[in-house]
Amino acid sequence: MPDDSSPQPATAQRRVLGFWMCLALCVGNMIGSGVFLLPASLAPLGWNGVFGWFVTIAGAMCLAYIFATLARSLPRAGGPYAYTREAFGPMTGFLVAWSYWISLWVGNVAIATGVVAPLSTLIPGIAEHSVLITCAMVWALIGINCYGAATAGRVQVVTTLLKFLPLAAVIVLAAIVISGDGGASLPPLRAEDIQLTGPAGISAAAALTLWAFLGLESATVPAEKVEDPARTIGRATLIGTALTGLIYIFACSSVALLLPPEEAAQSGAPLADFVELHWGEGAGVAIALFAAISAFGALNGWILLQGEMPWAMAKGGVFPAWLARNSARGTPVRAHLVSGALLTIVLLMNYSRSMADLFKFIILLATTASLVPYFFVSLAALRLRARGGVTATALLPPIAILGAVYSLWAIWGAGVEAVGWWFVLLALGVPIYFATRRSAPADEAAEEAPVG
Repeated sequence: MPDDSSPQPATAQRRVLGFWMCLALCVGNMIGSGVFLLPASLAPLGWNGVFGWFVTIAGAMCLAYIFATLARSLPRAGGPYAYTREAFGPMTGFLVAWSYWISLWVGNVAIATGVVAPLSTLIPGIAEHSVLITCAMVWALIGINCYGAATAGRVQVVTTLLKFLPLAAVIVLAAIVISGDGGASLPPLRAEDIQLTGPAGISAAAALTLWAFLGLESATVPAEKVEDPARTIGRATLIGTALTGLIYIFACSSVALLLPPEEAAQSGAPLADFVELHWGEGAGVAIALFAAISAFGALNGWILLQGEMPWAMAKGGVFPAWLARNSARGTPVRAHLVSGALLTIVLLMNYSRSMADLFKFIILLATTASLVPYFFVSLAALRLRARGGVTATALLPPIAILGAVYSLWAIWGAGVEAVGWWFVLLALGVPIYFATRRSAPADEAAEEAPVG
């Protein structure tokens, strides 16, 4: 194991994230810029979009239950890494953590641009300097997270509360519109202009809505900074996922159904267009501003995780030991700097005009890299339950099987190209694992073997 006798062992264990901060971390990481854009993709699917949300919410709740159950028995930093390492050993734990870490700093590129894009519609001059503004914002949030998890948690709570305001306004407005005309504004269940109907349409909608729930495991990653983690993490994960599902199904579905499909499908800001249609241009501008705040809050939460994950890997002896050291304030500054540098490189690459297609692809790649840990965590739950390593009810095995099947289905839906590149990136991590293990003391191998 890496040397944990650095000068700051006490601060490294400081519990600064309470229930509300963990809840904000889960909800805030799931609700980013996507909720403001998804109605455009779902509108052509009509009611199939609503049914797709139900399928996705059911799958997400299965995964949330798995993470919540594992967190109660194994409240350890690293979340997916900690659970798979306990079940299958350090190498599997490393590969899962490596995949998850890739998804963090690659996916954060898309989230970062989701902050500046809405602002550029309000202040056109921003577009010319968007790359500099985006980089400055990313490093400002890295600085906040390096200063302390408590500060990052407070930023997360505030931005999560703010992002509820426009979503609540959309839900209220939709209720007013529907009650005002008795539901006449809603499209028929099988309108002629719906592109797909039946199971095919529902599957298409579920594939679109899946990525909106990435981040449901967020509270499990910084477990060593959570107050009463065995109780807090599970509650925050389950409540956060259910709350997010309700917000999605009402806010996104309302706009997708009430805006004309052609108009919604062509809209770059469907929620803003819907509000502007009924309440005027000023209200639409306000929604665009809140879309930027929403993405900013999500980016803050994901940056917290992109520093905590390599720190947990290094602390577990499967990543370079120098990344396991904390600052005097108990934060993994070195891990944040490495992750931030990688994020910045991908960000700069994707601001090149020649990289436009790559930018779209990395979103799919980040989703695939997140789903693989979900699959292995589901298998870890089954194995740990079988050998008594997890205290759980009889519900865990069937739910874990459903979670594994759901994750595999989602990975299959990502396509051969994304999965193929994920394998390439995964292979790049293998030499790092073996180099780290060779440099570790020989007796650590026995320590890190799974129990049972």
